[in-house]
Amino acid sequence: MPLTIGDTAPDFEAETSEGPIHFYDWLGDSWGVLFSHPKDFTPICTTELGYMAKIKPEFDLRNVKIIGLSVDSTGDHERWAADIAETQGTAPNYPLIADNDFKVAKLYGMLPADAGETSEGRTAANNATVRAVFVVGPDKKIKLQLIYPMTTGRNFDEVLRVLDSMQLTAAHKVATPVNWKQGDDVIIVPAVSDEEAKQKYPGGWKTLKPYLRIVPQPK
Repeated sequence: MPLTIGDTAPDFEAETSEGPIHFYDWLGDSWGVLFSHPKDFTPICTTELGYMAKIKPEFDLRNVKIIGLSVDSTGDHERWAADIAETQGTAPNYPLIADNDFKVAKLYGMLPADAGETSEGRTAANNATVRAVFVVGPDKKIKLQLIYPMTTGRNFDEVLRVLDSMQLTAAHKVATPVNWKQGDDVIIVPAVSDEEAKQKYPGGWKTLKPYLRIVPQPK
């Protein structure tokens, strides 16, 4: 069965550009973003890894660890990192998993079991499905899953926006409406009664429908 939101993120051990890791131990009590790539030295992925390095401080502020994955060896990762630094202005400053045996890609359902056991001889097109983003919570549950086509660079600002929403809604009984961003009004979830809402929001709220109650974002 493919992984979906709410499933437990599979644990694994892997070699990375920063040495061996045990995923759960590495994640600890933090949130995590695992984003994968079908091949080293590919153009769109080069821009993605560079951008993630630039905005890593934003993830740090949110207690979110980021980790990349590409289906090549650590040696290839090192050479690719030099290209990323040269062309994007920033080298990866987070671990990059060497998944040249497809262990993690298969574990997360990004490649089928019969995809083989080595990346040698395979092209990015063969591995096109390894273009995923997984957000994992401190409880090791999958909170978000995105799959992108090879020709479309991922919007990691959107991943930050969703993280802001998820962290807010994990702390308060609210949900965020369409195109929400930090500081915008939020929605009181239907599971919260009006009586409970009066205790939580003594300043009141705006009722558009009994199920649609708008309130300023909790601090």
